[in-house]
Amino acid sequence: MEPLTRYLRIWLASARYSLTRATMFRGDLIIWSTVELLWISVNVSVIAVIYSHTRTVAGWTQYEMLMLVGTSMLIQRFLMGFFWSGIFEMGRNVRSGLFDFTLAQPGDPLFMASTRKLELDGLMNAFVAAGLVAYSAWKLGIHPGVGTVALYACMVGCGVVIHYSALVMAMSLAFWITSSQGVEGSYFTLMEFSRLPREAFSGIASVLFVWVLPVVVVSNGPARELLHGFEPLWVLGLAGATVAWFALAVTVFRCGLKRYSSASS
Repeated sequence: MEPLTRYLRIWLASARYSLTRATMFRGDLIIWSTVELLWISVNVSVIAVIYSHTRTVAGWTQYEMLMLVGTSMLIQRFLMGFFWSGIFEMGRNVRSGLFDFTLAQPGDPLFMASTRKLELDGLMNAFVAAGLVAYSAWKLGIHPGVGTVALYACMVGCGVVIHYSALVMAMSLAFWITSSQGVEGSYFTLMEFSRLPREAFSGIASVLFVWVLPVVVVSNGPARELLHGFEPLWVLGLAGATVAWFALAVTVFRCGLKRYSSASS
């Protein structure tokens, strides 16, 4: 328990620093929170426009789709709030040699690099995304019990871990290549597919985005759990993908770390 307590104290110190930094630059916090909110509003508006011309898309009704999109946004907001800045900063620091500072800190390098900063704008808009999910459930007449909500929360957590793992692997390329700037855009493009129903994919697209890259599973799994109840294959599949992707991310990061040359070498 002592190592866990020590890492909790380190994370709380980082959280306090992030909170202090956000209150010092309140204008930035307000602006970026507003940008995030507008982005969510655009996605909701697109759904409203699409369903003004049709009843279902790939078998999903308007509020089922809104629940799916809300779940996808909830996962992404948690990712951006807790890990985004730290992981992308890690890629820049590896190229510049400033990663030495991370290695000198009293903790595991991956933990220290990825939890160094919190982005409050992302965390604040996570409440908006959760509100979309709750509103959709209300419109659909769904009244989940405590167990259902707990399982949904666990599956959302699995989705965050999968996103985190994919991002760590993408940024770990900085250990091998001189620039990973294009990786950020590619990551955003791939994650856009998480807002689409599983039924919309077939053929090669299904193999790629469902089985090889679980960008569809991370959002469809939790949403389906609220809509249809406990589905063992989705729960076990998501749990297995979480373990596999996290283990692969740690392995890739460790292999990259062995190639790192410090600024003083």
